[in-house]
Amino acid sequence: MEYANIEIYTDGGCSGNPGPGGWAFVLRADSVFEKEASGGAVATTNNRMELQAVIEALKTCLNYSPKKIIINTDSQYVKNGITAWITNWKRNGWRTANKAPVKNKEYWIELDSLNSQLPVTWNWVKGHAGIELNERCDSLVRKEMDAIIKG
Repeated sequence: MEYANIEIYTDGGCSGNPGPGGWAFVLRADSVFEKEASGGAVATTNNRMELQAVIEALKTCLNYSPKKIIINTDSQYVKNGITAWITNWKRNGWRTANKAPVKNKEYWIELDSLNSQLPVTWNWVKGHAGIELNERCDSLVRKEMDAIIKG
């Protein structure tokens, strides 16, 4: 399938940090096709789930040959990591400015690979601010966490 423009909202979260977590994305292609997906992990962190949401969304985009992808995330960690910090991390052998190992390196490597293969624009949105598709992602994340907690 081929779509010109894809807009994606992503979210991730945890009950406790670390703890049971969930990730979700909602993808809208050319304002007509919509897909959503979510998943969870028993023992994870908020940041890992935020990264997983974006990774899963971009993996889906590989099937669509889009001309433009806009990722809307409420995670400054994800947005700043992929648009600003990652260049220095790679230059410094996956170490931060403080010489500490980059946390969640395996997620960042996968995200960097996907980001380099696709025409992605990164956009930060305020969480819990009534943005419809961001709120939908949050609801899916909570559903995933609840399923893990309730067993």
